[in-house]
Amino acid sequence: MNNKKLNTFLVILVLILVVWMVKGTFMQPGVNDLKGGFKEVAHYRNENNTGPIQHVFAVTVKDTAIAEIETYGNFMPHHKGGNTKVYFFLEGDPVPENLYAGKVNFDPQFNQHCIALYEKTAMGNTSIEKAPFK
Repeated sequence: MNNKKLNTFLVILVLILVVWMVKGTFMQPGVNDLKGGFKEVAHYRNENNTGPIQHVFAVTVKDTAIAEIETYGNFMPHHKGGNTKVYFFLEGDPVPENLYAGKVNFDPQFNQHCIALYEKTAMGNTSIEKAPFK
């Protein structure tokens, strides 16, 4: 009788732990949970899988006062030895739809509308620059 109660208790305990772990796995915060109203407009990734991988994003922001720009940048994909850049623009302003590799990542006509640049370097260092083209 005691053995049956112990087995029942262990089964219930294991089920509770499994449900808790599955919930924790699938309920992780993500980009959509951040404040600021972020919307990805364009993305570039070079196709060179043997060298440094570059990710470049153009993102609009609804509200810059509460925007979690650094957290958003940290959510973006980054590869060891690669570089990730996220350009932020106000919603409603012109935003580049085509992005390129290199130092100049989009048509310079959009420079005046860029409000911030998040960059994660090959060494994993991050930086945020407000009004990077002014």
